[in-house]
Amino acid sequence: MTKFEEEVKRPANGPLTELNNNMQEVFSQYRKMRQYADYLEYELKQKNEHIIKLENENSFMRDERTTFDSNGNSVEPIIPQQALPVVPECVAGAIESLPEHYSAFEAISLINAKVNELPEENEDWLPVYNWLCEGIGNQNIFALAFITGKYEVEKPQLFYLKNKLTTSYLILDTSTGYFEHWGSTEATGRYKSSFTQQEIGSMEIESYEQIEVEK
Repeated sequence: MTKFEEEVKRPANGPLTELNNNMQEVFSQYRKMRQYADYLEYELKQKNEHIIKLENENSFMRDERTTFDSNGNSVEPIIPQQALPVVPECVAGAIESLPEHYSAFEAISLINAKVNELPEENEDWLPVYNWLCEGIGNQNIFALAFITGKYEVEKPQLFYLKNKLTTSYLILDTSTGYFEHWGSTEATGRYKSSFTQQEIGSMEIESYEQIEVEK
């Protein structure tokens, strides 16, 4: 063996082996950290989705009409159709006879002028005027009905007329006239047993008691 061959020898594996082991440990630790980071990202995504769901449910729960389906998902509330304003028959007639191009304020002012300036010529408008004077609530109902042209006509209150002495009820036969019937207010066909206040106003009923008919 030459002197050169003696000097050039294969180095020991110790340091390289140690470096390789260290690198393997680093890579293993990196994989663990990467897996943990992926897990944290997944957890964060799940929590964000849960927060959004809770916020949506909370926004719907502010409305009493919100309902939920069988899966717990909120359902858009169904807004019920607003009921039409209800006006007496005399008011309905007034609305139909007033100029359509009037505002609600102009319509009410015209009714006021009719009754206060020419009362004798406008007696038919007095019930309308009195109804409007009952309060701001009736005026608001009138305004809504007049502006929209949509309303329901209130059915007039009906009354039975009961004889205070005999306890029999007054019945009208539209063919022959009035008579009294014992113990029953039932009437069909040409017979009529209930009357409006306006009808009663034209009758002589001092001996009769007015009994409201249940609506």
